Amino acid sequence: MIEKIEDNFILKTITPFFEKQKADSYIVGGFLRDCLLNRESCDVDIVVTKNNARLTAKQLADTIDGYFVELDEVNNIYRVIFADKVHYVDIADCFADCIEEDLKRRDFTINALAFDLKRKTLADVSGGLNDIKNKILREISEFNMTDDPIRILRAFRFQSEIGFAFSEELKNIIKKQAQLVQNPAKERVNTEIIKLFSGDYAAKTLLEMDNYGVLETVFPFVAELKKIPPNSHHHLGLLEHSIETVRQVQLYYQNSCDEVKTHLESELFAGHKRIAYLKLGAFLHDIGKPSTWTIEPETGRHRFIMHDSEGAEIVVPYLKDLKFSKKQIAYLQKIIKYHIYPAGVVTSDDASEKAYLRFYRKMEEETIDVIAVAYADRMSALGPEITQEMLDKNINGLDKLLKGYLEQKNSLKPLAKLLDGNEIMQILDIPASKELGNIIEKLKEAQLSSEVITKEDAVNFIKNLKKV
Repeated sequence: MIEKIEDNFILKTITPFFEKQKADSYIVGGFLRDCLLNRESCDVDIVVTKNNARLTAKQLADTIDGYFVELDEVNNIYRVIFADKVHYVDIADCFADCIEEDLKRRDFTINALAFDLKRKTLADVSGGLNDIKNKILREISEFNMTDDPIRILRAFRFQSEIGFAFSEELKNIIKKQAQLVQNPAKERVNTEIIKLFSGDYAAKTLLEMDNYGVLETVFPFVAELKKIPPNSHHHLGLLEHSIETVRQVQLYYQNSCDEVKTHLESELFAGHKRIAYLKLGAFLHDIGKPSTWTIEPETGRHRFIMHDSEGAEIVVPYLKDLKFSKKQIAYLQKIIKYHIYPAGVVTSDDASEKAYLRFYRKMEEETIDVIAVAYADRMSALGPEITQEMLDKNINGLDKLLKGYLEQKNSLKPLAKLLDGNEIMQILDIPASKELGNIIEKLKEAQLSSEVITKEDAVNFIKNLKKV
């Protein structure tokens, strides 16, 4: 561990500074855990003694030409961001008289480790090293878990990220205290959700959350998903299908070419990768099915007409409640609304290059994302009426659609902006409103289908819309 620490970019930069400080300083928590698991980390948590965190953070920021940020004045937690704006260090005061007592207040044994930056020694007060070796997630105490119930959700987040099994006592605590998950601030729940979907084991973890009664507490719509059973096109019930789609997105990502992987690994929002939001979108993609569910009396066939559009609308209040931003919601709505679109393009009898181009321009930066969810959705729905021929046609078509996009994406030109919102308001004498948004969307659709090409076409088009 010492070798890994000394070879780390952040530690190489800050260790000389901390070695000169009068107060003792310790690396704690996740960085040490990740070192032992050979996982890359862009941040380090440091605890300092003598109530010196604020001054230490300011001096470190000056020393490395970084940025000082006050994270939590009440608990004395401060952040120093490196000049590259990627790496950062969080510095906090020791909560107890000594580092050992501070570690005993933490959530899990694997996070209750501390490395003394001066003496180069490791403190392990609860057997965290052994639990890392045995891949066990173990609580420090039940009190620590219930004192801050976000730690119950965090247990699942760690399970998703590193794949560890719960200790028997942790299982019992979660079963007994599952409803406490609804108590923490939604902003904190939001953070844990995104980190959970970032993990390689997100699908398996979602099933575990359901087993412990946590999934429905975090996502109330799960109760409705559970009502939809398997049918002729789906070998799984709707909840299981939604979770399987998450697993298939993960597999799609892992088996993709470098160009697709780079796209999905890029940052989308607030330091989190696109793949995390894509897997969340996959989990949500059929949220509109319960409210659109009908069964044909003659055939017994299950129908979910317009569930994609319905889902894109009804998901909004859930996401708002969980404090997702407008841009995050818009992304997830797009994944939900268009998850059927790629299959329609590639399986249509009149599939053409023109249809492909229209799809690329309509999906823009989310082209790969929507194809990935369509692929995962197809692989997660293998009911008795889905033949191998149907499956092959769909998958091969999606592969062709992706290949075409990768070959053309650098030469694709965005749609010309024929009219902006102000011009439309002036021409039609309407205010900024939902009606204006609908007109702009319909104009874009008309351009995509080549119904509108010139500015004159655009003016005539919106005037005719207004008449209708």
